Amino acid sequence: MAFVYILHDRRINEHNQGKSGYTRFTRPFKLAFAKEFSTSREARQIEYKLKKLKSRKIVERIVSSGEIRIG
Repeated sequence: MAFVYILHDRRINEHNQGKSGYTRFTRPFKLAFAKEFSTSREARQIEYKLKKLKSRKIVERIVSSGEIRIG
């Protein structure tokens, strides 16, 4: 099994502490979505598609519904 998720790591801590000028005013960051997949290949394909999305509404729909429906 494989997952698509966001890790809470050093960079997120730096963003949450205001050490990054770009994200200083938009913190704290939280995990908004996580989804388990049966294979790492499937998870990588979905992650690639998610990173290419241009519409914030699609991302918001995915987070609120918990379902990924992208082409």
